[in-house]
Formats: sequence, C-alpha cells, structure tokens
Amino acid sequence: MAISRIKTSSVLQGFPKSRSLLAGNSAYMPGDYDSIATVTVGAGGSSSVSFTSIPADYTHLQIRGIATLSSANNIKLRMNSDTGNNYSWHYLFGSGSAASSGAGSSVSSIVGSYSPTTSNVFGGIVWDILDYKNTNKYKTTRLLTGMDTNGGGNVQLISGLWQSTSAITSLEITGFSGETISQYSQFALYGIKAGA
Repeated sequence: MAISRIKTSSVLQGFPKSRSLLAGNSAYMPGDYDSIATVTVGAGGSSSVSFTSIPADYTHLQIRGIATLSSANNIKLRMNSDTGNNYSWHYLFGSGSAASSGAGSSVSSIVGSYSPTTSNVFGGIVWDILDYKNTNKYKTTRLLTGMDTNGGGNVQLISGLWQSTSAITSLEITGFSGETISQYSQFALYGIKAGA
C-alpha cells in the first residue's frame, strides 16, 4: 500500500516542539569588538603606523585597514619593537588566473598584504592577532587581504608567528622594503572580548 500523505503530528510525535531555531540550545554570542585606535596616513605618506600602549583588556586583537604603498610590495608587522629574526609566516596567493604559496622563517617581521602597482588602488586588510596577552605561548596571526583592479586583483591568506611569550603591548606596520605607506591608508585596531 502506497503512502499518500503524512501528517505533521505523526512525524513530530515524541519529539520536543520548539519554534526556535536553537531548539533549547543556548545562543552563541560572538565576542565584542571595541575600537582601540584608528590611524589615517596624512599628506606625504608615512614610513610606519604604530599602535602603542595596547591595553590588556581583551582576548584577541584585530587590525582592519585599507592601504597602498609608494611602490609595489608588501607591508610587514612587528610586535613590541622586536627587530630580531623571531618571526615566521606562510602565505597562499590567488589572482584568478594564477596561484602561489610561500613561506619565511627566522625573519625580522611578518609579511602582510600585497600593494598594487595601480595608482590609487587600495588593498583591504583584516589581520587577527590571537591571544596577544598570553604569556605562556608564542603569538600567532592570520591575515585575509585582497584588492580589486576593476577586472583584476588578488586575494591572500597569510599566517604569522612571533616567537615570543611576551604580552603584546605595541604593533608597528611598515613597508616591507622601506616603502612609504601612502596618504589615505587607514588602519583601525580593535580589541576582541571572548564570546559568552
């Protein structure tokens, strides 16, 4: 005998009924993002952008920005003014027509976003600095960055490591080979509180 119709009440019989998608589970509340500081590069550009006296009130940090450099290259990130060869990084790069990957170890900074050669084109940056105040572990970062050149462009995913257990109290962004960070580039630092 073929089944021609099933009643909803028959299917749900014996199951708890709820109109909520959470169906009795507690809600996930993502962490709060607090604005700590924002830097906009002025006329003539700048050799670096720094965030200092970072409060220890958060679980993680995040830098959001748009940037371009005086010539095509990457930006770089250093923690606590450490210029020693205490950093490592890995990247994945894709342009829509080509892909590449690479790494650096025992280097003096973490590599950051690619700066385009096209005038007045800015790359977008979302850079997470994880467990920045934890003094029991090395510090890791993850960066999602990319740009669009009206039909072209690229996207990158970059992981970084600072081999220090020191709490991070300052961050410095510069051009990878000394390039100037161009006018109108902007970097905003956020503190991320742990989710509930």
